[in-house]
Amino acid sequence: MLVGGFGTRLRPLTLTTPKQMLPVVHRPMIERVLAHLGAHGVDEAVLSMGYRPDAFIAAYPDRTCAGVRLHFAVDPEPLDTAGAVRFAARQAGIDERFLVANGDILTDLDVVGLVGFHDARGAEATIALHRVEDPSAYGVVPTDVAGRVEAFVEKPPRHEAPTDLINAGTYVLEPSALERIPAGRPVSIERETFPAMVGDRCLFASASEAYWLDAGSPGPYLRAQLDLVDGTRGRPERATSPGAAVDPGACLERAVVGDGATVAAGALVRDSVVLAGAVVGAGAEVLRSIVGPGAVVGEGARLEDLCVLGDGASVAPAEHLRGVRRPDSTG
Repeated sequence: MLVGGFGTRLRPLTLTTPKQMLPVVHRPMIERVLAHLGAHGVDEAVLSMGYRPDAFIAAYPDRTCAGVRLHFAVDPEPLDTAGAVRFAARQAGIDERFLVANGDILTDLDVVGLVGFHDARGAEATIALHRVEDPSAYGVVPTDVAGRVEAFVEKPPRHEAPTDLINAGTYVLEPSALERIPAGRPVSIERETFPAMVGDRCLFASASEAYWLDAGSPGPYLRAQLDLVDGTRGRPERATSPGAAVDPGACLERAVVGDGATVAAGALVRDSVVLAGAVVGAGAEVLRSIVGPGAVVGEGARLEDLCVLGDGASVAPAEHLRGVRRPDSTG
């Protein structure tokens, strides 16, 4: 599982916490990803780590997460996607077929079905695909009628994309695929390894209509939470933690409120997430925004249009913010 990125798109939430350790409705993202894999028969996972590996090691000292046994592989330097896969697999001594999953992808993909598809075609590697409206931000994967990949086009202009099926971030790989990845330098699986496999006609792909979400940026990260509490993705989950303090005079509408958070009288929290230990003051409004752990929204303040407050950030009483990240970490 690839969890080594810096989480740049989710800053400032990731300035102190790796994105896969951020909560998705009171549970770290990585636990949701591993629980899904575990339900499909995965009982052992290697975490390919780079940024803040201490956070994962401290959270799972018994090397078990969601019932899945863990191995920790800490990249000594950034190795890109294929390089990270090779390093982690070698560290764990993998010598049989294995899965690769991106740790910020939330999906209900039928993993067993994907492996069956891979088997039936004698593939060296198989990519899960997902259909999107705008494929320009992703790797686009056209296939023939048998599912053999004909090209691998990374982030094409929207009007030039040969298909709307994208790389969904879950792969089945034979151990021989590791021999294709050079050691000692960064290697991109999307730009180098997969295109080489296309040339050798051993790369296949299978599309799925299952729920899929790349939760690595603020909008989708927020959506991931709301999808779980409003029933879009299965049975609705409890939106407000039992350890939160919500005044009876506050109004919560499609809102997730974390453990130890406080929402004062007259406050309105709508289509938003208030993470653990945060405070929303009296009469404040939080609209389609993310209030990070320990952050404080002052009395009568207003957040809207996807504001993101980092760990311990503050908004002054009566201050109005629209689409602001605080602290500003985009530079």
